[in-house]
Amino acid sequence: MIDEENDRENGPRLNPKYDSNGLISAVVTDDSSGELLMVAFMNNEALNLTLESGVVHFFSRSRQSLWKKGETSGNTLELVEIRIDCDQDAVWVKAKPAGPTCHTGQRSCFYRRIENGKLEPIE
Repeated sequence: MIDEENDRENGPRLNPKYDSNGLISAVVTDDSSGELLMVAFMNNEALNLTLESGVVHFFSRSRQSLWKKGETSGNTLELVEIRIDCDQDAVWVKAKPAGPTCHTGQRSCFYRRIENGKLEPIE
């Protein structure tokens, strides 16, 4: 009998542990600088398309649909490497961004810091 949790944490088999909505968290960093660019979600289809195509895909919780990053803006994310955490419920995507990553036009979605209870832009 296979111990699925032990296999998931220590074995070589990709076996993502999706949440009750069929999603896992995806943290995206710039491969060259290491800068945190965004956090989104992937379902099985998004993860497979990312691995197959080399272009990062996500699942939009608000639209309830698959989306290719940069599909309308042209600011795609080219996959360099993808890692999965120990219990396979989150992925770390290292990518080459083709332009700003944030839908606001900022390079990163993390363009503000919290200081004294207010949001301050990061220069």
